[in-house]
Amino acid sequence: MAPNPTTQRQPLKLLMLHGYTQSGPLFHAKSRALTKHIQKAFPLHDVSTSYPTAPLRLLPADIPGYEPSETSAETSSIEAYGWWRRSNTANPPLYTGIEEGLATVARTLSEEGPFDGVIGFSQGAALAAMVAALLEPGRKASFEHFEKITGEGGVAGMPFPESFGAGAGFQHPPLKFAVCYSGFRAPGARYRGFFEEPAIRTPVLHVLGSLDAVVEEGRSRALIEACVGEPEKEGLVVWHPGGHFLPSQRPYLDAAVKFIREYVGPEDSKKGKVEEVDVNDMDMPF
Repeated sequence: MAPNPTTQRQPLKLLMLHGYTQSGPLFHAKSRALTKHIQKAFPLHDVSTSYPTAPLRLLPADIPGYEPSETSAETSSIEAYGWWRRSNTANPPLYTGIEEGLATVARTLSEEGPFDGVIGFSQGAALAAMVAALLEPGRKASFEHFEKITGEGGVAGMPFPESFGAGAGFQHPPLKFAVCYSGFRAPGARYRGFFEEPAIRTPVLHVLGSLDAVVEEGRSRALIEACVGEPEKEGLVVWHPGGHFLPSQRPYLDAAVKFIREYVGPEDSKKGKVEEVDVNDMDMPF
């Protein structure tokens, strides 16, 4: 009797982290072309995705350029969320609510994991890099080191997030990979523990828009430089000729698949022919 292919498929679990002002369901819709491409490229895997929604519900004042109608109830019905809010007064920058955002991710990792990798967009990409770092062995020691050092503005490093600690009963293996679309590094002395001594060792693919007017190139390059090795020379930085959105054109979908395949295994290497993505499946800019 022929083996049942369903029982032999290995899991490939992806944690999907949305951007600022988005939600899990919205990012699910926006990333449909990408996830469908991955599923088709890994027919021997049971590909599954999880889209948590950030815990901080945003107000109109939190959303750049938002102008609610005076005659509507939009102010109370906005479905926009963030993993943290950036303080406009603190120097160096302060991410208020970041502990709550990290706790939401830690809960998802515990309840729905283990995950193989994480894919994030914009603020979610910044968070994806942080989460990848937190799951690396020895990262707690990095936080303890920077807690003792006063940096710019007389600020020391933040403590290791309690939600990721053994005291909270948290357990999850290191991620195999991370894909960061329009990502950036959390600036300032507070967050050095995520990125320094050591640098992020989890393999990270950086996908950036050459016309991105939301995340400045320098902020993205700071995240690239926080990863081990020389990501640009190693082909881990991909530019697309667009702005602040997930690119849906075939070359950029293929780039993500090629990267993921390096860290998931060669089982599907001979089955990597992926169907063209229908134009109706392509995402629009955020």
